Amino acid sequence: MDLVVTAFVNGLVTSSMYILVALGFALVLSIMGIFNFAHGAIYMLGGYICYAFAVLLGFNQWLSLILSVLIVGLFGLFLERFCFRPFSRDVYRVIIMAIAIILILETTVNILLGGTVRSLPAFVEGIIKVRGVSISAERVVAFGIGAVLLFGMHIFIRKTKTGQQMLAIAQEPEGAALQGINVNRISALACLMSCSLAAVAGSLLGAILSLSPFMGNNMLVKAIELVIISGIGSIGGLFFSGLLIGYLDAVLPLFTSGGVADTISLCVIICILLIRPRGLFGYELF
Repeated sequence: MDLVVTAFVNGLVTSSMYILVALGFALVLSIMGIFNFAHGAIYMLGGYICYAFAVLLGFNQWLSLILSVLIVGLFGLFLERFCFRPFSRDVYRVIIMAIAIILILETTVNILLGGTVRSLPAFVEGIIKVRGVSISAERVVAFGIGAVLLFGMHIFIRKTKTGQQMLAIAQEPEGAALQGINVNRISALACLMSCSLAAVAGSLLGAILSLSPFMGNNMLVKAIELVIISGIGSIGGLFFSGLLIGYLDAVLPLFTSGGVADTISLCVIICILLIRPRGLFGYELF
C-alpha cells in the first residue's frame, strides 16, 4: 500500500510540474508563434537562483522562491523585448537565438557553480501519515502549489479580459491587432508568465530531486511531448497530457529501468500521433 500511495503522490507531483513548464512553453508558442527551445534552460535558471538565495546567501527558502520567480519573470520580459520580438517573423533566427540563450545560461551556471549536482533544502520537512501510510510533506506541498497555480492560470485565461485577449491572439494575431489589442504587451506578459511558471517548477523540483546545469534538457523534452500530445494550440489539453506522461514517468520506473520507461513513454506518444496526427485536442500547425 505504501508503494501504491507513493507512486500516486509522485505521479501528481511530476504531472503538476510538467504541466507548469509545458504551459509556459505553450503560452509563448500559441501567442508569439515561437518555439522557445531555451525554456528548459530558464527552468534550470529558476532552480539555481532559488539555490543561490537560499543556500549561498542564507535567505528564507520561501522568500528565495519568490525572488527567483520575480527575477526569472523579469528575465522573460527582457527575452521577449530584445531576443524574440526583433526576429518574430524569422523562425530560423529565433531558433538560433534560443540556442544561444541555452549555451549562455548553461555555461554561466557551470562556470559560477560548477557541474556538481546540488539540491535545495526541503521547503517543508517531515512525513504525513494517513491511515498508516507515510507521504512526504514536501511532495504534497509541491503538488498543492502546482495545482493552485494551474487552476489560477485556467481562471485567468478563461475569465479575465487579458486572458481573452491572449486567446484571441493565439487564434488570429492580425485580427486581434485590428480589434485594438496590443499584441506586443500581451506577448510580453505571456513571456513573463511563461518564465515565472518555469522558475516555480525548477525551484520546487530542485528541492525534491536535484539541480544540475543541464537539468533543463530533459524538462524541455517533456514540455514538447506534452504540447505534441495535447495538440498545438490546445492549452487545456496540457492537463490531460501532463497527467498521462507524469504518471508514466512516476510509475514505470517502479517496474523497469529508467531507459525502458522512457522508451515506453515515447511509444505511447507515437501511438497517439499515429491515431491523431494533430494531437488529442489541437489543430495542425502547418
